[in-house]
Amino acid sequence: MDQPAGDKPLLALRNINITFGGVRALRDVSFEVRAGEVHCLAGENGSGKSTLIKIITGVYRPADGAEIEFDGKRYSHMSPVFAHARGIKVIWQDLALFSEMSVAENIAFSEVVGRGVRLVDYARIRSIALDALARLGVSLDVDLPLKQFAIAQRQIVAIARALVGEARVVFMDEPTASLTQSETDNLLAIVRNLAASGVAVVFVSHRLAEVLEISSRLTVLRDGRLVGVYPTAGMTQSRITELMTGRTFDAKVRAASRDDRRVVVEVDKLTRPGQFSDVSFTLREGETLGITGLLGAGRTELAMTLFGMLKPASGTVRLDGRPVHFSSNRAAIDAGIAYLSEDRLSLGLIQAQSIADNLVIASLRKILSGGLLSPGRKRDLVDRWVTDLGVKIGRPEDAISTLSGGNQQRVAIAKWLATEPRLLILDAPTVGVDVGARAGIFDIVAQLADSGLAIILISDEVPEVYFNADRILHMAQGRIVGSYDPRTYSLHDIEAAVYG
Repeated sequence: MDQPAGDKPLLALRNINITFGGVRALRDVSFEVRAGEVHCLAGENGSGKSTLIKIITGVYRPADGAEIEFDGKRYSHMSPVFAHARGIKVIWQDLALFSEMSVAENIAFSEVVGRGVRLVDYARIRSIALDALARLGVSLDVDLPLKQFAIAQRQIVAIARALVGEARVVFMDEPTASLTQSETDNLLAIVRNLAASGVAVVFVSHRLAEVLEISSRLTVLRDGRLVGVYPTAGMTQSRITELMTGRTFDAKVRAASRDDRRVVVEVDKLTRPGQFSDVSFTLREGETLGITGLLGAGRTELAMTLFGMLKPASGTVRLDGRPVHFSSNRAAIDAGIAYLSEDRLSLGLIQAQSIADNLVIASLRKILSGGLLSPGRKRDLVDRWVTDLGVKIGRPEDAISTLSGGNQQRVAIAKWLATEPRLLILDAPTVGVDVGARAGIFDIVAQLADSGLAIILISDEVPEVYFNADRILHMAQGRIVGSYDPRTYSLHDIEAAVYG
């Protein structure tokens, strides 16, 4: 795509090296972005992308010999205050927002804090927030607490906050991971407008179609090293995947008939007013049922109802032929239902706790001995699932936050498999996970299905359900509006139905 960028970089880094605990996280990496350019920074989780961004924004200081050039001036390193003052902004994948504060306070936070003791000007805070949201073409109630909004709306708030002030370079780390197609299209339009106004945008996304659509160049990192810088013109998703991983992946439809298997779940006219209505389906042993649709279709609310977190107004659910009415999610767990939340950071895992504690937290009864937790049983349970799911860890006692997104997601899946469920509900299991780790997660899903586990796979990315589910249900405005067999429908047909 055409870019209004000149040849001279606005920001350039050369000879970037950094070591943590004897491990070289970055080795002789160079990177540059031009004013008015949309540039993609690509690589698997753990490749060094976040480390590089933290060096640019002054969180980390590189080893001696590094050279950072910004707007024609050279520096050996940055500081957070220095970088922010010069308009270098970052939208982190974990958002870093304040759930108890209002939307307006979250957006205007950096503009009104730290300027001496004075009365709070709520009118100015609202004005800043409304102006930022208007640039995104989004309308939100800025007076409501952030905690009342879904993760997709929180992502929009984080983007709006980054655009407050004089932004020169904006790093976007997985900005579309929780957005619908229409919201994504709107965001990409905003990105183009920012670039046209001279703002440099560095786009980090595991959705490679977006990378090709929005950026003019991409820098690829692998294992802390620079693979190269490439124009996106003529580039393909498979080629980017190969550059990022050093491997090739062949997407193929895994769908198969499970009609001869025993029915595990029967849902009949399940309704929760305002969220979903008249939802009916069956699910058999070893079957993976894909549910797709745009955000707001009621997919997550349906999953939470099946898991006992929400109560239906009418309709029935049968598990192994018996009607079930869950008073809580604990009752659902006891009945054999497991639910992997779409929000791994807040609901899926406890970031400050250890890998081991996160893995066993839903299975504490299995590691009791004489009414007390047994360290030996806990160790055995952790060792089993870390090995079975191929989780790459240092020590089980390390905080879960030390793992890459892909490995965190494997621990989250292991946590639920340890409960020995009959039904596993996976709600957007690859949010924030790179292409290599995604393939590994779906290999695990296939193996679980082959072992007889009934699985519901929820995703707003149609290719995920198309290649990994036996059947696909399309939800829109709280209803099932379509059912597809990947063996008889093309990917294009289903995408056209879902994305409209």
